[in-house]
Amino acid sequence: MKKTWLVILFMALAGCGSGPPKRIYPPKASVQELLAGTTGQWTLKIRLENFSTVPMTFSAVDAKLTMAGQEAGRVFAPTTLTIGPESADVITVTMAPATPGKIAVANALALKRTVRYELIGKITSRELKRDFDFKFESALSPVPGLDGMLR
Repeated sequence: MKKTWLVILFMALAGCGSGPPKRIYPPKASVQELLAGTTGQWTLKIRLENFSTVPMTFSAVDAKLTMAGQEAGRVFAPTTLTIGPESADVITVTMAPATPGKIAVANALALKRTVRYELIGKITSRELKRDFDFKFESALSPVPGLDGMLR
C-alpha cells in the first residue's frame, strides 16, 4: 500500500515539474519619442514590446516610418536587448529623415498639432532566429516646453 501511494505521489510531482506553458507571441515596436534635432537628424526612442511568456533577445528592428502619410525613411536599430516576459524596453536610434517626413514633423511642431505615424517592418529574434513582421499606427504630440520633441 505504501509503495502505491509513493508511486502516485512521484507521478503527481513529475506532472507539476513542467511549469507554465511557453508561448511565443509576435513582438511590436512603436515610436515612444521623436526629437527633431537642429542638424536635421531625428533621435527616436523605439519601444520594443515582448508579449511572449518567456524572455526574448532581439537582434534588430528594421522598419519603414511614415509621418502624416509621408515617407520619413528607414528605421534600423541593431540591438542585443533581452526583454523579459510580457515586458517592454526602449532602443534609441538616430536617423536622417526623408524630406516629406521632415516637413510633416516640422509642420506639426510649428502648429503644435498631433501627427499620425506608421511603422511597418520586422523585428528579429536572436535565439529563435526568426523575423516577426509588424505594423503599428499611432500619433505623436508636441511636448510643451521641449522644442522639437514629440511623444
